[in-house]
Amino acid sequence: MGLLDYPELVLLIPLIAYIVTRRGKEILTPTNWPVLGMLPGVLLNLHSPHEYLTQFFHDRGTTLEFKGPWLSGMNMVFTCDPANIHHVFSRNFSNYPKGPEFRKIFNVLGDGIFGADFGLWEVHRKTTLSQFSHATFAADLEATVWGKVEAGLLPLLRGFCEMGIEFDLQDIFQRLTFDNICKLVLDHDPCSLSPELPHIPCEKAFSAVGEPLLYRHVIPEFIWRIQARFNIGRERKLADAARVFHEFIYSRIGLGSDEEGKGFNMLRAFERMYLDKNLGPASGLRDFLKDTSLNLMFAGRDTTSTALTWLFWLVAQNPATDRNIREEIKIELNNMNGNKWRYFTSQESHKLRYLHGALCESLRLYPPVAMEHKAPLRPDVLPSGHCLESNSRLIVSFYSVGRMESVWGKDCLEFKPERWISPSGKIKHEPSYKFPAFNAGPRTCLGKEMAFVQMKMVAAAIIYHYHVELVEGHPVYPRDSVILQAKHGLKVRLSAIDS
Repeated sequence: MGLLDYPELVLLIPLIAYIVTRRGKEILTPTNWPVLGMLPGVLLNLHSPHEYLTQFFHDRGTTLEFKGPWLSGMNMVFTCDPANIHHVFSRNFSNYPKGPEFRKIFNVLGDGIFGADFGLWEVHRKTTLSQFSHATFAADLEATVWGKVEAGLLPLLRGFCEMGIEFDLQDIFQRLTFDNICKLVLDHDPCSLSPELPHIPCEKAFSAVGEPLLYRHVIPEFIWRIQARFNIGRERKLADAARVFHEFIYSRIGLGSDEEGKGFNMLRAFERMYLDKNLGPASGLRDFLKDTSLNLMFAGRDTTSTALTWLFWLVAQNPATDRNIREEIKIELNNMNGNKWRYFTSQESHKLRYLHGALCESLRLYPPVAMEHKAPLRPDVLPSGHCLESNSRLIVSFYSVGRMESVWGKDCLEFKPERWISPSGKIKHEPSYKFPAFNAGPRTCLGKEMAFVQMKMVAAAIIYHYHVELVEGHPVYPRDSVILQAKHGLKVRLSAIDS
């Protein structure tokens, strides 16, 4: 590796002598250096960017004005203030599209729903919602998830348990959710969750893009443009992943072949929508379906697998939670079946309130999408009093808002599923600006209920059958990525539960 691969390191050279003299002292506080602005402190802490930002919010307040290097166009505002979140995502929603900067940074997403604004976003949302509300969707979801659990997940875990070997549970979740979302969107099961655990480039490419996309937020654009131009460093990883996405999805789109996927087929609906709404030339349909598929696959693979990973990391450290979830399964679902394991429906999953609370608590502490990028069309003043110019960059930290004592109380860093259960035993509702794990306002995730159903099915199947034990000494902490995956995975062992 040379400086051409990671040229942002050059920016630190003038500060090396100073940092050496400060060895062992506090360096978390952002310093606005001449010429370089606050960028050096950020680069020095990119191994833990979300903790770095959260620490600043704790020390200085819930909104930060970031000053980038001179002439870099990197000045921006960071916030985790619920009042600001409510203002931006709900009350003043029309003034805060994703904006051109978002589309530039996340260009790999193309014209899919995540980067779309205005009319394109409206038709994406309407079509997606109609598909999730389709009469056959719940049945297809149940069949897909339980089919993969029965034929893939449980046999694989049984083998790991019988052999007493360590394995990466995060990798298992990523394979499972990748297979499921490919089946739902592309009507194709890539079978990545097979006994041989095959290497499927597209499945692995999703994990590769998160780091380059995060770095695009915090280094000057000209640097990552240089990397992209010469296909080096992190931009090479992003380009390689984009190529793999294209090859995998294009080979499975199969335009105009309703006979291929009988019954529910999501892409057919987007094809009809594209043509009916005249969203572009017929020659652009294939690219549009690729972008649509990729966005849905990002949501279905990365967010759900990441949420499950942190749930099991937290539950493994809290034996009482593990016992409570298992007991709830037996009481709510299996009491009429002699306490024997059985598969349950989407509707029956609502009975698992304590498991729901555990998932919400995990999502509060470790939201899979750790930050969101916004840009006002017109100048605005946030409730915190901070002024924003047109098209300026606003970064909202979903990770930090779940860790603010001012928002969640003095026990905000504790894992307490009971936090989500009311005295009457029902699930407590929290406003999305306080609990933005599924985004907030009109752009709240349309797949929220689908995600909860899938997570409950997978989590219940594992917890009912096994104790999950963490491998001692294995480090578990978030990656420096826009998706909050565990950097080194989640190494575990299993021990069987006596039914």
